[in-house]
Amino acid sequence: MKKITKEEEAIVKSVIDDFNARAHARKPFETQWQMNMNFYMGNQFCNIGYGGTLEDQDKQFFWEERQIFNHIAPLVEVRLAKLSQIKPKATVLPASNDERDVYTAKVSKKILDSLSAKLGLSQKIGEAMQWSEVCGTAFYKVSWNPKLGQVVAMDGQAPIRSGEVEITVCSPFEIYPDSFTCTDIDKCQSIIHARAVSAKQIKDIYGFDVEGSDINIFSLSSTSVGFGGLGYSSTAPKVCQGVKKDSALVIERYERPSAAHKNGRLTIVVGGRLFYDGDLPYAIGKDGVRDFPFIRQVSIGQIGSFWGSSIIDRLIPIQRAYNSVKNRKHEFLNRLTMGVLTVEDGSLDIENLEDEGLCPGKILVYRQGSTAPKFLDSENLSSDFEKEESMLLEEFRNVSGVSEVLDADYVSTNLSGVSLELMLEQDELRLKTSAENVKQCLKAVSQMVLRLYKQFALIPRLARIVGDRGEVEMFYFNSSDISSDDIALETENELGESLASRRQMVFDLLNAGLLSDDDGKLSARMKVKVLELLGLGIWENAQDQNELHLKKAENENLAMLNGADAKVLEIDEHNLHIDRHIAFMLGGDYEEKSLVDKNLEERFLQHIRQHKKLLKEN
Repeated sequence: MKKITKEEEAIVKSVIDDFNARAHARKPFETQWQMNMNFYMGNQFCNIGYGGTLEDQDKQFFWEERQIFNHIAPLVEVRLAKLSQIKPKATVLPASNDERDVYTAKVSKKILDSLSAKLGLSQKIGEAMQWSEVCGTAFYKVSWNPKLGQVVAMDGQAPIRSGEVEITVCSPFEIYPDSFTCTDIDKCQSIIHARAVSAKQIKDIYGFDVEGSDINIFSLSSTSVGFGGLGYSSTAPKVCQGVKKDSALVIERYERPSAAHKNGRLTIVVGGRLFYDGDLPYAIGKDGVRDFPFIRQVSIGQIGSFWGSSIIDRLIPIQRAYNSVKNRKHEFLNRLTMGVLTVEDGSLDIENLEDEGLCPGKILVYRQGSTAPKFLDSENLSSDFEKEESMLLEEFRNVSGVSEVLDADYVSTNLSGVSLELMLEQDELRLKTSAENVKQCLKAVSQMVLRLYKQFALIPRLARIVGDRGEVEMFYFNSSDISSDDIALETENELGESLASRRQMVFDLLNAGLLSDDDGKLSARMKVKVLELLGLGIWENAQDQNELHLKKAENENLAMLNGADAKVLEIDEHNLHIDRHIAFMLGGDYEEKSLVDKNLEERFLQHIRQHKKLLKEN
């Protein structure tokens, strides 16, 4: 084993001390996240104690009703369901109007589409949304894994791979910024990513053995402390401190570029040993600057705070009040149904009455001359219980932003279509900020992915895209095919859209004649597009012919650029081919190549003449 120098020991100590200080400062936020998770899962009789730790609340009396009526979970699930409708597709804007830049922008979009399917980006976005909705904040980590990708060579028996982008969702429990007053990652000077990793995984990932130990983590268990009511108990999931055995702490500290470290600094400490101390590895910032590989997603932003807020923070007081009202109501009903006996002292066997109660047909024997036992007269259930319960349910909807517009009884009232539409718009407006945060995160992830490929994809790589109708397209690319990372999102407002609303919009456009040609008829290409918009595109197995002709013309351009001849066929859509060839001749690649290849112009012009000749003959 390599001997550890004093300098390395000092670096390790500084990283660990820095981590411990940040963990101590983050403790109040961490406890709030833990309480949010407990309320979401159903353990709602807990509170933050004086020591800043989460404490369970016990029953004060054995007969006390402690049932849980969880309204937080369904409200959060509705928010997640609505936010899951956000599926924007990232498109890449070309760096200029040059034909080469337009082509590379199309390749970049294909790269993003291929990676989205390969890495399951939709599932990762859903996982991040769950963390952000429950705890308020979630993170994406976009990195390069050299152990993934295609095998390009062999080093003895070990394969050498091309590497691949890796996207990981990090919970807020793993991230430690240098200041909690920074409102975004861009304003942080350093960030620590710490997590517990098993000793076996450390051996596989980092290549050396560490001595595993027990590390405190958050785990899920079942608890029945103080739950239930008179004569019964119940359980609920509980998020509490657990132990991960045979593991070690991996601490990664990222520092921004400074005068001392021009390319920034990354220090990795694994199990108390220094694994890496050097430059930031990824040039994923603007203009190729090395930057942090993290993207922050929040549910509700807070002014002057790094951590976002969850809707659960606001719902916890309402949930406590609702549980209290329901349980006090049930206690009152218990007294009405079971009754409260008044018994003269010494008139009967109290122990027998306590053990067996007043079962039907029971004979009560009391002392002669004493007063017979009788039930206390109790008042009827107050209407204040019903009013308070209704008010709390309404407050749940007002605070969460999830209304009852889609409730059948609610819609059955005499409301016009315009009124319902306005109410739906107001219902979705509350989620607008959270939805916009998700979109901006997807945009930032796409930019980082392209910048990583620009940095590391030096050799040609094979990628695959599967279309909506099952068609498969294979293509090669390398870093030179990425000239722009300017990302735009194709879709704007998915929250208020449904399949029915999109279909109605298509029918309205058809009736208005906006999709027809000058002769009032639909072209073959437009018919295919209409079927796709109606969700019936899978019925049409053939690809759009115009798209196929354009791809064929681009392949002909590349072939002629490299000195080969391209054959003109009678089945070609000549107008499309001619436009594509002329556009390519006006681009920078053609101009640069024409300075070396003197026959290039004649090759292209001869090819275009053949297209025009066949077009005239037809």
